[in-house]
Amino acid sequence: MDQGRRAAMALYDAKRSEMEDLAILTAQRPTLRELLEREQWDALEDYLGTLKIGAGLDLVVVCDPTHNIITSTDSPLPLDLCYEWDEEAYHILTAGSSTEVWLTATHPVDVAETHATGVLVGVKLGDDFASKMFDETGLEHTIWATGQPIATSFAGGNVLINLHSHQEIASRISPESIYSTFELEDQPYYSAMAQLSPNDIHAEVALGVADIETTQRRMLLIMVSSILVVTVMGSILGIYLARRISKPLVLLADTAERFRRGNLSSSVAVDAQVREVAQVAQALESARVDLLRTLTNLEKEKAWINHLIESIVEGIMIIDSDGRITYFSQGAERITGWDRDEVIDRACDDVFRLPERQAAFSQLIPVSGGRSKLVVELAGGQQATLAITQAHLAPLEAGDAEIVLVFRDVSEGEIMHRILGDFLANIAHEFRTPLSAAAASIELLIDQTPDLSYAEIRELLNALHLGILSLQNLVDNLLESASIEAGRFRISPRSSDIAEIISRAVQTMQPLLAKYGQNLVVELPTDIPIVYADARRVEQVLVNLVSNASKYGPADAEITISVLVDHTWAKIQVADRGPGVSQEQRKHVFRRFMYPGSLSESAKVGAGLGLSVVKAVVEAHNGQVGVDDRPGGGSIFWFTLPLEDKG
Repeated sequence: MDQGRRAAMALYDAKRSEMEDLAILTAQRPTLRELLEREQWDALEDYLGTLKIGAGLDLVVVCDPTHNIITSTDSPLPLDLCYEWDEEAYHILTAGSSTEVWLTATHPVDVAETHATGVLVGVKLGDDFASKMFDETGLEHTIWATGQPIATSFAGGNVLINLHSHQEIASRISPESIYSTFELEDQPYYSAMAQLSPNDIHAEVALGVADIETTQRRMLLIMVSSILVVTVMGSILGIYLARRISKPLVLLADTAERFRRGNLSSSVAVDAQVREVAQVAQALESARVDLLRTLTNLEKEKAWINHLIESIVEGIMIIDSDGRITYFSQGAERITGWDRDEVIDRACDDVFRLPERQAAFSQLIPVSGGRSKLVVELAGGQQATLAITQAHLAPLEAGDAEIVLVFRDVSEGEIMHRILGDFLANIAHEFRTPLSAAAASIELLIDQTPDLSYAEIRELLNALHLGILSLQNLVDNLLESASIEAGRFRISPRSSDIAEIISRAVQTMQPLLAKYGQNLVVELPTDIPIVYADARRVEQVLVNLVSNASKYGPADAEITISVLVDHTWAKIQVADRGPGVSQEQRKHVFRRFMYPGSLSESAKVGAGLGLSVVKAVVEAHNGQVGVDDRPGGGSIFWFTLPLEDKG
């Protein structure tokens, strides 16, 4: 029982060490860090689910500095899960009317500009775990928490109830008495207790002893029979001794042959009377144990490495010296859409086709340690940009060296580069156009002021005013977008009259509307609401929405600003007669570098920042923002603001 107890604790220590390694590996994954930095919570939850399955875990949790859960693979979970499970490895979790014991490990995450500080991984110590411990130790296994049996390897539906009702339960989990006996379903057992955690969590191993009396009687019968046999065989003792000398040597030869064939599971069972033969048998048994232990460790490490490779998001592919694929990871399957069985032993040039180049894929593989980007055709026919790095599995002078390629899909990043390029071009255009108009107007005023009429001078000044307003709005959006991106965006809400905010926005936009002959209509309720908001920021929101309505709407059209009151919220709407926004575009219209719809002839390209600033300002007020179709054509951009709390 003492050996079984120590073996069980050694297995628990190994499992705990494995959990700590998994926590470290999980916290250091580049994909996890990338998702946390981008705050892509849905993708992070999917990634944690895949990681949980690949690593054989029951729980993966990401925690913030205040010990709250950011995201996890299971819900619902206790809100203080990260706080309570920060240090101890074994924990008790009450889920409804049931109690569970978990083995966990945590490790910090070093991610800049995020709220995540660590990950927590865990496995549930249930009946399946107890059964595995039974398989490992050969002894029945039960896990106790706060004096209650939580999981057991005993067969039968009422075993936990019977264990709980046993009269000697108090003494069986006492630290002063780790060894005890008990009966379960009329079967006697010897047991040994081991404490797993100061949180009153124990592990118990038990050995059935029902057949000890039978064994004792059998041994007595064997002993009597042996005496009779020895008496009968006394006359042929010399022959027997001779055979005893030769038989161990034959057994040793057979054992060595089994070892040569790879069978290391059977121990060296040689009963030798000759000292030299016994020493050879002992040395052979020691070699078998050491070799079996080494092979077992190698198999575990190989299995772990395989699990690790299969869990990596990046694609891994191995190519032999003939350019044929010899290994294709699960990450490679996910990225390319090719099944592993479809590509093994095929030439890499046949699998990775380059639609934009005349050269073959194998000719463009980067040098060892290098990196390149290639556009390839995937299994479904679509194209993707892959970032590829390369390494050799053997020295370059070896004739059978294989090449390892690690690749990831960077198509989205390439798209963002193109979008950023368009954005810079649009910004340059947005600055150049009003500056050119302003320069031309000022030049005319300088050179021809005496010859110009009052109406002509006023027209030039109006053009200058419009250009300055356009530049001011563009600069405001750029500054707000930069502060939002840097995390320094703040609002200063106070009680504000929504009518005054709308009036200032209308006054700001009136010159632009007059230029295109557009009519602005303001519809306010009888009881004008007082909102709790940052007046300057809300005015900027209205200026951006009215500017878009003018930009995307036709000349001489009507733009309407209306206010609706609903309980504790005010809903402000800006309706235009533009081309409208499709359902597909509405998913992305409030993102940076996106535009609300197809441009009219009078509309400019724009910087693609106005609506992203609108969304940031409204959400900072805990409001909502959206776009609907306007009856008769056009769009209605709306947002909500909280009303002043009159209580």
